[in-house]
Amino acid sequence: MKLVIHPAVEADRLEALRAAAPLAGWVNAATEPEAIAAMPGADALLGKMTPAMLAAADRLRWVQSFTASLEHYIFPALEAHPCVLSNVRGLFSDVIADQVMGYVLAFARNLHTYVRHQIEHRYEPLGGEASRVSFASGPGTVNAMDRATIYLPASTMGIVGMGAIGCEIARRARAFGIAVRGVDRYPDRVEAPEGVEEVMGPGELPALLGWSDFVVIAAPQTPETTSLFDAETLSQMRSSSYLINIGRGAIVVLDDLVAALRAGRLAGAALDVYEVEPLPADHPLWDFPNVILTPHTAGYSPAIAGRHLAVLVENVRRFTRGEPLLNVVDKSLWF
Repeated sequence: MKLVIHPAVEADRLEALRAAAPLAGWVNAATEPEAIAAMPGADALLGKMTPAMLAAADRLRWVQSFTASLEHYIFPALEAHPCVLSNVRGLFSDVIADQVMGYVLAFARNLHTYVRHQIEHRYEPLGGEASRVSFASGPGTVNAMDRATIYLPASTMGIVGMGAIGCEIARRARAFGIAVRGVDRYPDRVEAPEGVEEVMGPGELPALLGWSDFVVIAAPQTPETTSLFDAETLSQMRSSSYLINIGRGAIVVLDDLVAALRAGRLAGAALDVYEVEPLPADHPLWDFPNVILTPHTAGYSPAIAGRHLAVLVENVRRFTRGEPLLNVVDKSLWF
């Protein structure tokens, strides 16, 4: 059995992979020409497949992507090829869910605004005196709390894409008392966390958007989701709602989002991914005070590298033993 890696991995990762298949022949190809030369006779490729490499393969049975997203990975010849394709989905669920709740808490407690005030040396509670509890009318009597804050147990979250990441977001949101519903391409396959009210099919997206205080996009980019959140879809959200995208940048049409924010048709947005990355320095989104922008870092964590290697090692072990692989994807759907 012959296994090719491209691009080359570090010595310690290569040692771990070899230990999972000690009888296999391994090629750790640093360059594409090296990988192309190694493809004849290769049973599997771990890493980045290219059209030239695939054309040189004569008995390829398995391709293991090093990434979870596949919109920039799959090409027509690979989609048509009989090889099995697997990815590394499932590594990032908890850390991305943490980032989503960070956005939610920032909007709920106005932290994004107070950070700006700190830079300006402004001590200015939003809502002024209305933000304070008053007992003037007698013990236990509360006058108006700050209307600028959001009481999370009275709020709603709609999650678009109830895969591993979406379900982990739902689990954390429920811990804060937020009511949660979801939309997924395969609603019957979703094992939703306890307390999620409903998981619906894509046709119910407008109803979900109209119900949600926080709309979280946790879907992959596919032919079906590309530009899904355009002007028409954004118009189905309430003007008091926040859009959060940690899925893929191409799902949200940024020009349409900017127009909706300028018109006051949304309360705000938090984005970690963008149609064009890096987001240009002159893009209007930078200047909205009700927008939080992070540079595609929701998946960052010291825990990820070990998880990533563990998936690769386990799949190598399974492949050499003829066992079902983890994270097999439908190449036509890109996930």
